Amino acid sequence: MSSERGVCPDREPRNPWEMKQSDPFAREAHRRFREWVMTPEFPCLGAKAALNDDTYAFAVYPELGSNKATAALGRDLSKFRDDKDKIDNHGGNRYATFVAVFRGPLELDEEGFEELLWRQLRQLHRLDRSDWDPKVSADANDPHFSFSFAGQAFYIVGVHPNSSRAARRFPWPTLIFNPHEQFERLRTDGKWSRMQHAIRARDVALQGSTNPMLSDFGEESEARQYSGRAVAEDWVAPFPEAKGKCPFGH
Repeated sequence: MSSERGVCPDREPRNPWEMKQSDPFAREAHRRFREWVMTPEFPCLGAKAALNDDTYAFAVYPELGSNKATAALGRDLSKFRDDKDKIDNHGGNRYATFVAVFRGPLELDEEGFEELLWRQLRQLHRLDRSDWDPKVSADANDPHFSFSFAGQAFYIVGVHPNSSRAARRFPWPTLIFNPHEQFERLRTDGKWSRMQHAIRARDVALQGSTNPMLSDFGEESEARQYSGRAVAEDWVAPFPEAKGKCPFGH
């Protein structure tokens, strides 16, 4: 992973994909992330499982959507894709995830964050030399869409300081890349419905309501969920070109 990877300062790395981190910001961001996810009220059980079993990668980057962030994040996502099975097997829970924290910008409203999130995904795609994961659609308007990088489909969770959803509120802009195959495995194992119900109940307890953007894969495009912002029915992912099989444009 990149030189800005953070690890918990209280222990030595236990996994081959973790690296020592001397940067104070990365160490602080990692500490704050762990504290945030492990609070009793945090709703996402999969994230808690990944942190409990150390089946995650964590890295810090320059500003969201910047060229420097894109180059480093692309390298690290490719490495994560290669190491994912090893990460899964380390914990045994099969909830590997990649957490990318960006140093800024910090004064973003929800629309501003959404714009930079999609700029970052477009830039990542321009770097990508792999085919789109054939298990998902490349059309952001398709109910079976999922972002793909290095041949791996990812469900993206965007969080930032000014999110209207408490479960999406973190001091720095952050993108969490969850391998899509994990959700399919949970469905196959008959565990997804029960886990989804528990997460949504916890979200209601935290905020008083579920996220209005949530839907099951295949009902609506998951692109609507990435930023955490409540979007209108006629919203479409903000691509400069949205024609043909690949909506990103090259």
